[in-house]
Amino acid sequence: MAAEDLVRVLDQKSCNGCKLQDADLVHADLRDAQLSKAQLQRSNMSRARLDGADLRGANLSLATLMGASLRGADLRGAQLTGTDLREADLSGALFDPEALASSHWKGAAGVTAEASSYAAMHNAGVEAVQQGRLNEAEDFFNKALTKKPDAAVTWLARGIARSEQAQMELASRDLLYAAQLFETEGDPKLAGEIRQAVERQQKAAKGQTGNGWGSQFLSGAAGLLQQLAPLAVKYFAPVPF
Repeated sequence: MAAEDLVRVLDQKSCNGCKLQDADLVHADLRDAQLSKAQLQRSNMSRARLDGADLRGANLSLATLMGASLRGADLRGAQLTGTDLREADLSGALFDPEALASSHWKGAAGVTAEASSYAAMHNAGVEAVQQGRLNEAEDFFNKALTKKPDAAVTWLARGIARSEQAQMELASRDLLYAAQLFETEGDPKLAGEIRQAVERQQKAAKGQTGNGWGSQFLSGAAGLLQQLAPLAVKYFAPVPF
């Protein structure tokens, strides 16, 4: 890192192509900064304010932007391998397609389906279900399905998340469509188990109320929710978090 580059970026907020590897920019106010093609590998920009910053083509590999605000920032062409974007605000930020697929963005706001991968969205949904954040899980599964609309395991996962929120009609539709996809993929046994579960619930639901039936379904022999994360790892090669 060049010391003069660090001074320049803090004083002038304009340092295109600067060498800022390993720089300490924690809490730095870099709103609207001009940092295109800056070398920011391994830099620490935790909690920095980068709203509207021009980071096109910047190298942010292994950089830490945990909790940073990047609202409306332009990160097209940026290298984001291993970049820590956990709890960052990415609302309105511009990314290349799937640019976030090899970064860490757990808890980040404003992550779009286009900016991440199918597997990352699906696995984020699985984690949210396991932690009881069902509304958030449903949103992740929605985004995953925009990337891969024929993913049987995601239709199944969204159906379970919806069932636990007592969205019974929507849950049944998701699960029955998942069964159709599993059957097409050559797994008629699993398809049959899903259809039977839906049929049993529809019969039991007549004249009854409850908090959803996902847990009851999952406590059976199939244990489907517990299988979701391994299935994603096995078949969809998600990125590690």
